[in-house]
Amino acid sequence: MILDIDIGNTNIVLGCIEGKKIRFIERLSTDKGKTELEYAIHLKNVLELYDVKEGELEGGILSSVVPQITDLFRRAAEKVIRVPVKVVGPGLKTGLNIIMDNPGSVGSDLVVDAVAAMKEYPLPLVIVDMGTATTVCVVNSKGNYVGGMILPGVRTSLDALVSNAAQLSQISLEAPKKIIGTNTIDCMKSGVIHGNASCIDGLIDRIEKELGEPCTAVATGGLAKVIIPYCRRKVILDDDLLLKGLQIIYDKNR
Repeated sequence: MILDIDIGNTNIVLGCIEGKKIRFIERLSTDKGKTELEYAIHLKNVLELYDVKEGELEGGILSSVVPQITDLFRRAAEKVIRVPVKVVGPGLKTGLNIIMDNPGSVGSDLVVDAVAAMKEYPLPLVIVDMGTATTVCVVNSKGNYVGGMILPGVRTSLDALVSNAAQLSQISLEAPKKIIGTNTIDCMKSGVIHGNASCIDGLIDRIEKELGEPCTAVATGGLAKVIIPYCRRKVILDDDLLLKGLQIIYDKNR
């Protein structure tokens, strides 16, 4: 069994994979102020909660977009599971051919998403990861990672709107009954839900036009399940994409 860890700007996603079966997925808050010991205690509590016993884990793998805590969390994880934890980055084989101006600048989470999507779904691919930022990755019909887009995440955009508009308050992320809102709350909900869904639809259309062929669209990330059901394009929702990718990369580097 493998411990998979993805450190994002808002959450740290933890999961254990046994063969092809995902035993659990949980989230911790990303906190740059926590110590190695504090993270170790949190991780130990999660593993105990799911009855993962010492010796069951043969290894671990970690991807991160928060450099300040990458090595700290790796050490914390190794302290708990007592086996090495690999870090996605230079020196680790991914099998992904990145054709960009600076391949090293591609976030490790995007690499992991692309590796998993290429194994699971037909090329070419549009991969949407909806977290603190919404990222869009494009893999062409030859299996090359050719680039993508980064835009403010759903919650990030909403928080910015509320903090800069005195008369607007925070709302829950759920769609209103009608697209055309008839009160401030429903107007905001429609803008956030349907606006983001339309954005994804439109980006896929433009990507397909530039590539000159239809694409398979896959979405993942904490907020994908909130937005993707309202897309008019067919977009496959895969909550486990990142964990699958970490498993694939781990296996390539055994």
